[in-house]
Parts: sequence; structure tokens; C-alpha cells
Amino acid sequence: MNKNEMAQRLKGRNSEQQKVIKYFYGDGGCFGLSAMKDEEYDSMVMTRAKSVDFKQKALSKIGLDISQVSEIEPVHFENYFFDEKKTFVKFGKDLKTRSSAYQITWIFFSSTQIYIYQYTFNMDEDGKKEQTEEYFYKDITNFSTTSDTIEKPMPVSTTCQGEVTYGTKNVDTNRFQITVPGDKFYCAMAQSDYSEKSIQGMKAKLREKKG
Repeated sequence: MNKNEMAQRLKGRNSEQQKVIKYFYGDGGCFGLSAMKDEEYDSMVMTRAKSVDFKQKALSKIGLDISQVSEIEPVHFENYFFDEKKTFVKFGKDLKTRSSAYQITWIFFSSTQIYIYQYTFNMDEDGKKEQTEEYFYKDITNFSTTSDTIEKPMPVSTTCQGEVTYGTKNVDTNRFQITVPGDKFYCAMAQSDYSEKSIQGMKAKLREKKG
């Protein structure tokens, strides 16, 4: 990518989106393309993620009151979302991998089925994706986690002429997976004690319902 291509990428984007694009494409260089630090980008993403009460938004979208889906506590997963073709990816100085997209998922449990609300937004453009799903316990084969590795091009260096040299890096991602006959539903997920306990609780409830 050269300086003109960078200008095309930035064209029509607001100031925040331009800052994000520069963060992912630059490594500092003579133009300071990566003036934004990793933690600053994280903060920008979290501000966006917390700007909406997604739990309430999820309940409104699926059209249910929390009292109707209180079989067990709702489960909440979120993390950077990695797409092989569409998202920018950067390996930070703190050795963490970040993406230009972020995904938030809420899962609710009634006595007979589960309800899923998922919202994915992009930091480099206005694109977003919102979806809902619902599955009966009897149709669910398994709750599980999956680890995937995708290969993404990433900036290695930037010259004073604006030329960016790219290399490739394998990106490991963790996702929560709901399996039903003929289909699988995935959620971006960060590994934590919360996610482990939540998944174990979901598995226990599924065994109880199918038992």
C-alpha cells in the first residue's frame, strides 16, 4: 500500500474511523501512522461497547421480559471478532491481537429454549450486524469452545514515502459454539473464569433438559 491508497482508505471516514485505519496500517514510520497506542484503541472500543445497554437491547429485540428467561442467569460473551477477509488485524506491543471489529453476544434461557442476541460492529467504518436466534434444548447437540487459526497480512514497516511492507501472521481465536443438526452458531469469546463457569453451567442445564 502506498500513500495514495491510504488516502483512498481514509476518504469518507469520520475522524475516529480514520484514526483506527491509521492504527491498523501504520507502525509509526515518518508519518506517525500508529500514533495511537494499543491501550488507547482498547479504550475506544470499550467506550463504543459500553455506550449501549446491550442486555436490555437484546431483551427488547427478542421481545421477552427477563422473568421469562430466568431458568439460569443470562450469559454474556464479547471479544474482538476476526474475519479472514474483512477485518483489519494488528499484533500489539503487549503481544495481544486486536481486530477492527468487536462482537457482543447475550444468551438467555427459558424453560424450553435458549434465545441469542448478537451485535457486531466495525471500528473502521459504519458497518454493523445484528441478529437473533433461538433453539429448543431438545435440538441442541452441544455447547463447546473452539480454537481457530487464521492467517492475516499485517504491516511490518512503513517508509517515509508512505510505502507499507506486509508480512503474515497466524491469529489464534477462541469462540463459543452452539451445535444443532445441520448448523453451528459462533460467538467471539475471551477466555476467563467467567466464560469457563458459564459454559459449564450451560452444559449442566442442557444435560438436565435432555435427561
